[in-house]
Amino acid sequence: MATIRNAREDEVDILAEIGFRAWEKAMNSIGEMTDMRLSARAAFQHFTRSSWLTITVIEQVGTVAGWAARENLDELISDFWIDPVFQGHGLGKALLEEVEGEIVHQGFEVARVETHAQNAEAVGFFEKQGYSINWLSVVYSPKIDRDVQSVGLSKRLVAEAPDTYGPGF
Repeated sequence: MATIRNAREDEVDILAEIGFRAWEKAMNSIGEMTDMRLSARAAFQHFTRSSWLTITVIEQVGTVAGWAARENLDELISDFWIDPVFQGHGLGKALLEEVEGEIVHQGFEVARVETHAQNAEAVGFFEKQGYSINWLSVVYSPKIDRDVQSVGLSKRLVAEAPDTYGPGF
């Protein structure tokens, strides 16, 4: 059974390792990772240490299986990582639903996420959860010290009010 909770400061190293393993799996399929491993590992360690208060964790039978972060506590899911060992078990969907609930609870109507444009598995996952691609760009990432092709996806979480004129019209 999965449990979803806030991250704890004493688990930042395991969160960084899970993020790195999930990133490594994604980048292996893209084929751009050889010279980025050290930068990526350091970026995960720095991020989890400095931003653990913005991280939501999912556990499977007491083992941390993945995490998501909203580093600015807005509608942008800045990080979303499921340990490759736990992928394909529905944990990503459960974690995403929890984070989307937090986004709505905090007054936002749309959730946004960004990922590597060639990360077909992540793009497919988010599309399956109702997200649509809004943009494609190439941007320098200081976290890994190189240009990255990114795709932005979004999902409306709150239904738009219908345009009506007066009550019942």
